[in-house]
Amino acid sequence: MAKAFGLQIRILFVVVVVLWAIEIVDQVIFQGALNNFGIRPRSLPGLLGIFSAPFLHGNFQHLLANTVPLVSLGWLIMLRNTEDFFWVSIISAIVGGFGTWLIGSPASHIGASGIVFGYFGFLLLRGYFERSAVAIAFSILVTFLYGGIIWGVLPTQPGISWEGHLFGFLGGVLAARLLARPRQPSNDF
Repeated sequence: MAKAFGLQIRILFVVVVVLWAIEIVDQVIFQGALNNFGIRPRSLPGLLGIFSAPFLHGNFQHLLANTVPLVSLGWLIMLRNTEDFFWVSIISAIVGGFGTWLIGSPASHIGASGIVFGYFGFLLLRGYFERSAVAIAFSILVTFLYGGIIWGVLPTQPGISWEGHLFGFLGGVLAARLLARPRQPSNDF
């Protein structure tokens, strides 16, 4: 258990260091120009942004707003299985990115919030798909701690990619379904 915890902390530390290093380089050296490599909806070159957008942020405040839930929700995913963290991240990034590419507004969509919403969707619906007491308890905990972010999937604020939030969330739901461990049938009536 202690070995797994140490690995989880190292993984999250590396993720945070990479995100912050990229933002520092972008702000200091490129004056934010790397943000042009975000998701550009319905343009062929914009598809590449699906893979780069989660690493790019508009400014340090944007990155900080994503770092805290990325670490906390990411760690909650790792508590069951560290490998799930990688799968949920990948599925959320691809589904969130492709959905944004399909219907997003004509702008460069950037940020890790699609993955954050994917983590939220995964943790919220894992309890439903697995029907285990622990998974349901995590769903309730996540609803209590982060339930308010669900409004981010609606177009309520200009300049915020609700499309990325919505499709990231749906990616997390898909990941919850794909990674669900079916409940073992009991002999109880």
